[in-house]
Amino acid sequence: MVTIRLLRRAGVVAMATAVILPGVASAHPDPTEGHVHPRPATPTQQGFELLGQANPGTGSNGDVYAFDGFAYLGSWIGQGCLSNGIRVYDLRDPRHPAHVSTFADAASNPALAGTWTEKVIVERVHTRSFRGVLAAVSFQACSSTDTTAFRGFGVYDVTDPRHPRELSRYAAPGTRGSHEIWLGANNGKAFVYTAIIRSELTTSPTFDPATGDATVPGRADFRIVDVSNPRRPTDVGEWGAWRELGVKPNADGRSNFVHSVRVDDNLQRAYLSYWDLGTVMLDISTPARPRLLGKTTPTQGATHSSFVARDGRLLVETHETEAGLPVYYDISRPSQPRQLSTFSIDGFETDTVHDPKVRGNTTFFSWYSFGVVAARSTAPGRPTLRAQFIPDTDYINPDFFCDQPCAQVWGVALDGGLVLASDMNSGLYVLRLR
Repeated sequence: MVTIRLLRRAGVVAMATAVILPGVASAHPDPTEGHVHPRPATPTQQGFELLGQANPGTGSNGDVYAFDGFAYLGSWIGQGCLSNGIRVYDLRDPRHPAHVSTFADAASNPALAGTWTEKVIVERVHTRSFRGVLAAVSFQACSSTDTTAFRGFGVYDVTDPRHPRELSRYAAPGTRGSHEIWLGANNGKAFVYTAIIRSELTTSPTFDPATGDATVPGRADFRIVDVSNPRRPTDVGEWGAWRELGVKPNADGRSNFVHSVRVDDNLQRAYLSYWDLGTVMLDISTPARPRLLGKTTPTQGATHSSFVARDGRLLVETHETEAGLPVYYDISRPSQPRQLSTFSIDGFETDTVHDPKVRGNTTFFSWYSFGVVAARSTAPGRPTLRAQFIPDTDYINPDFFCDQPCAQVWGVALDGGLVLASDMNSGLYVLRLR
């Protein structure tokens, strides 16, 4: 997510993508240039039990990932670009999450100053070169004018989450960095799949920083990097809509770019959230030659992220635009996705949905000021509200764009019977669905 929530006092939150690239003037403000004011939320615990909470303090929070009894909490650019990295919490006592380590941060590695780390994916990896647990972390430069800030992603050994070790970094010069990311392992191989926003434009040999435009495509927005030897990441494949379909990214940075990516457990298909193009589905069984299978045709635009369930037959697609709603698709035939339904909640017009997760017959959404929303999706053509949690906190984070207590739930993650939520303002929440 690279978004600014601009509050209109009438209560409507307008979402704008603030993709600010080297040498390119953005139509939207850089979050370091001023304050925005997310609207306050009414605390809610309908259908959820709050078990515990951990507030890491000053610094805006990003996404959360759960793995093997630990929570990995990312960090966002905030107002000060504090480069707080990834905070790790032991959840053995879910009522008292214990902070056990921090990594990918400027304090432990000054070379990472000027970056933010909103996304982390953790996976068990068994290859010829590595046996253990890896974390892939996205790095983006906080400022378009900071030429020294690292851009790309990092690979870390988190086999012992209390003592993470950096193994390598993958650089993406000429871009803002790795925006969203996925890590997959299967059959003795491991890959990082990353979305690098507008790379086809900004890495083009004809890119003009003054106009933000180019005449031929550069490196693709979606890249596949082999990390089977995690100390030596190696490019193996990529796919971009400009080169493959003739669909060019807009110079104003508002459309036709890969925002995020998910990959199935067998590493056969990739699902690219391609903003105004919808969800692009690729066959990646041969990583060097990704092949288009099909795409959705969204009516809302701003295709932000997705989750795939039911053996690859069900797609949940979210849209980060004003009053954006999630959409359920039958993708049994990827060449002909069939929309089943949209899902809404009371007041959805005043904010936007963010990320989805699916477990069994329940879909969990992070929904900013509406917190965590759980939908019954036994019949995905008729999803209904099951539960909702909105944090109740009086905390005002000096790094976040809140001048009054507010809730802005960025991410949701599942770990056994636990539901984790990351609030941009107040940190990690550990929940249980009643």
